[in-house]
Amino acid sequence: MSRRPIMAGNWKMNLLQADAKSLMTGIKSVLHDISAEQLPEVIVAPTFTSLAVVSEMLSGCKCGKIALAAQNCHWEKSGAYTGEVSVEMLKDIGCKYVIIGHSERRQYFSETDEMINKKAKAILAGGLLPIICCGETLEQRESGVTDEHIASQIRAALSGLSNEEIAKSVIAYEPIWAIGTGKSCDAKEANRVIAMIRNVVSEVSDAQTADSIRILYGGSVKPATIEEQMSMSDIDGALIGGASLKADSFNEIITNSMKVAV
Repeated sequence: MSRRPIMAGNWKMNLLQADAKSLMTGIKSVLHDISAEQLPEVIVAPTFTSLAVVSEMLSGCKCGKIALAAQNCHWEKSGAYTGEVSVEMLKDIGCKYVIIGHSERRQYFSETDEMINKKAKAILAGGLLPIICCGETLEQRESGVTDEHIASQIRAALSGLSNEEIAKSVIAYEPIWAIGTGKSCDAKEANRVIAMIRNVVSEVSDAQTADSIRILYGGSVKPATIEEQMSMSDIDGALIGGASLKADSFNEIITNSMKVAV
C-alpha cells in the first residue's frame, strides 16, 4: 500500500506571533511553486498562542498544502481544567492533528500511557487525528529493552480504538536520546524499530490497518539525513523539531524528502 509521506514541524515552546507569521511566509513561498500532488503532507504545530494567526494564514492561501496541528490537548470537552485546551477548541481554530505523548510531556508533566490513550480517544471522537509519540531513553536502549518498552507504549495508546481509528492515526517514533541532541538514530535501526511498531499495530488490529497507518521518525532530523531516512521501507515521514523553526531548513527537508521515490 502506498502511504502518503508526512513532514511535520513541531515548534515546541518557540516563536512569538510575529515570528510565526514570518516563518509561515517563508514556508509558503517555497511550497507555492510545488503542486499539492507532488508534496508530502506538510504539518506545522505552533504554540497555542500562535495557532490562530497561523490558521488564518493557511485559510487565506486556499492551497490545502499545509495542515495545522496542536502540541497537546485535554481529553475532556470542557470544565474546570485550568490551563487546558479541548479538542473542540482546537478544531474550532482550524487544527487537523494533535501531537500527544511526546517524551517532553511524559518527562516534565508526568503524562502516563493511560492519559495518552484518553487523549487519543478524545481526539478521534472530536474529528481530529492524533500523532502519537513513542520512544526509548538511552538507558533503555543500552539495557536492551527498546522494543519491549515501545511496544508497551503503542499497545496502551491504541487500547480501545477501532481498526478504522488506528488506520487514521499517525505514530511518531522519537528515540529520546536523539531529541535535540544533534544525534540521529541510524536510518536502518530507525526503520527496524518502526517495522516492529507496525507489527505491534498488526497484533492489536490487523495487517491491513498496520499497512495503512503512517509512522514517522523524529530525533534531530536535518536536511542532510532526511533522504536516507525516507529511502527506508517503513519510515513514512518525519516529526521535525529544531530544523522546523527556520524556513530554509524546513523547506530543504521537505524538498530533499521528495527526491526519494515513494
